[in-house]
Amino acid sequence: MVDIPPEPSTVRVFVALAPPDDAKDELARALQPAYTRYPRLRWNRIEDWHITLAFLGELPTTAVPPLRSALAAPAASRPALSLALRGGGHFDQRLLFSGVDGDLDGLHALADDVRGLIGSCGIEFRERPLRPHLTLARARRDDPTSVPLVAAGLTDFVGRPWRTERLHLVGSNIGRGPGPIRYRDIESWRFAAPTPTGNDGTTPTEP
Repeated sequence: MVDIPPEPSTVRVFVALAPPDDAKDELARALQPAYTRYPRLRWNRIEDWHITLAFLGELPTTAVPPLRSALAAPAASRPALSLALRGGGHFDQRLLFSGVDGDLDGLHALADDVRGLIGSCGIEFRERPLRPHLTLARARRDDPTSVPLVAAGLTDFVGRPWRTERLHLVGSNIGRGPGPIRYRDIESWRFAAPTPTGNDGTTPTEP
């Protein structure tokens, strides 16, 4: 008989948006020289790239079902946002990111809505000011120069605009072993369709 390991009683959770594949591919092409030149950086997998709206940390698995119910509302009630990836930057010379451009007011409003709903579920988490970014890599402690150099190389990067498709509730295996961090969707919800407009830019009325 094969012993099946028990399911973990906690999960590390965050709420995020994810760029579409073609927008990620565009940035990955711009990063190709850096991938070769800085192999010691801990590069995030392209399939894991995301824009965090709220980081909840380690939660009991019993806290997830109420979250799934609550987070369906902001996606269903909000139209998709128009965003783009732009430029590069770093936090403390160790974390490399790409910046986010576009409907930032809408992005902040969505994050506020999401954080309020999380609080209504009785979940306490550390609320930090939203600084929209997409994490790309982390440097080792003995490497203070690679990340700033790569960030400088992204200064002129301007990605194409794209529309958010889904709101994602994500779990990760961070802190659960020596291997790389992996993310998985616990659930995701499609945003409402944009309101149709007529040729003159007005919203059509019902007949």
